[in-house]
Amino acid sequence: MENTQLVDHPGAGVDGARNDKRAPFGSLAFFGAAVSLVFCYGQVLISLLMPLFGLAAFELDVNAQAIFMWGFGLVTVIGLVRDRKLHGNNLPLIVSATAVTVIAGTLYTFYDIRILILGYVLLVIAALLNQIGMLNNLNREVQANAGRLKQLNATLEERVKAQVGEIERLARLKRFLSSEVADLITAEGKESLLDSHRRVIACLFCDVRNFTAFSEAAEPEEVMDVLQNVHQRMGQLVAEHGGTIGYRAGDGLMVIFNDPLPCDDPVFNAAKLGLEMMAAFEEIQRHWLKLGHEIGLGTGVSYGYATLGLIGSEGRYDYTAIGNVVNIAARLCDRADDGEILIDKRASVEIEDKVRMEAIGSLDLKGVGKPVETYKVIGLDVTNQR
Repeated sequence: MENTQLVDHPGAGVDGARNDKRAPFGSLAFFGAAVSLVFCYGQVLISLLMPLFGLAAFELDVNAQAIFMWGFGLVTVIGLVRDRKLHGNNLPLIVSATAVTVIAGTLYTFYDIRILILGYVLLVIAALLNQIGMLNNLNREVQANAGRLKQLNATLEERVKAQVGEIERLARLKRFLSSEVADLITAEGKESLLDSHRRVIACLFCDVRNFTAFSEAAEPEEVMDVLQNVHQRMGQLVAEHGGTIGYRAGDGLMVIFNDPLPCDDPVFNAAKLGLEMMAAFEEIQRHWLKLGHEIGLGTGVSYGYATLGLIGSEGRYDYTAIGNVVNIAARLCDRADDGEILIDKRASVEIEDKVRMEAIGSLDLKGVGKPVETYKVIGLDVTNQR
């Protein structure tokens, strides 16, 4: 929100706010008029009140009395000058100046009690007019602030709707993107990156070996426990390596590199992820091997062009890839034994100086027209890391 000035009338601002604190609602003008009036009838008051307290009345100095009378009349004028900065009305100041002139003139030129009373009537009227001006000013401020509050509420409602929409979009994105990527896309308004498009990617598939046999032999709760551990740990590793989960399917997982945000070395990232997945799965696997369940993990990686975008219906979308590169990665995963990471020829060329590999030969893969020259990733080549 931009800073707005709360006072919409002439002379308003910091100084006006300070004056309002020093003399709220024209109190200085009333004070000056009241004290001047007291000194005007001071002798009468002394004569009436002193005997009540057992004190002797005394005579006021006429000149001193006159000075205090018009002097505090000037205090009233000063108070009205200050208050004028808030309400911008000149009338109280004009009336008070006239009143002080009448009072001073009566005292020092031609004394007439009626003219003196007229002067004080004008002085009190000036203070009351000032009070009305202050109240009108306060009313304007209240109305202005009410308008601003209404505008703020409308703006706040729009912001809340926008934030709710952003939270919903972010929650939807985080189902298939890493938190960092989802946050970046939402923060920079780059959801257009999720529109259907074509890009070269590295695609990784992995799934649990012998899962069907394990599901038949184990209790349903044990099967759920394995799946939960696998997806939780693998999901963490995918996020750490900047991958995007295409979809989860029971015991399987598809991961995309170089989309929706580009990365420098997608195949190498996929190979490192595959190796770390194998190491992580060994911890899960060890417990179940002791119980006689021979589960394992196989992985396939390929590199090439694919069409990517959102697939699904309202409330359930997946960000995924379609194309031959996806089919090859899936079929290589099917052919991989426990602990194996199989990659195609194009992927092997991308990482041949960074990863130790072993040639498998050409494999006939289901759904793929030509045999695919295949390599098995053994580990990282630490001697050639750049």
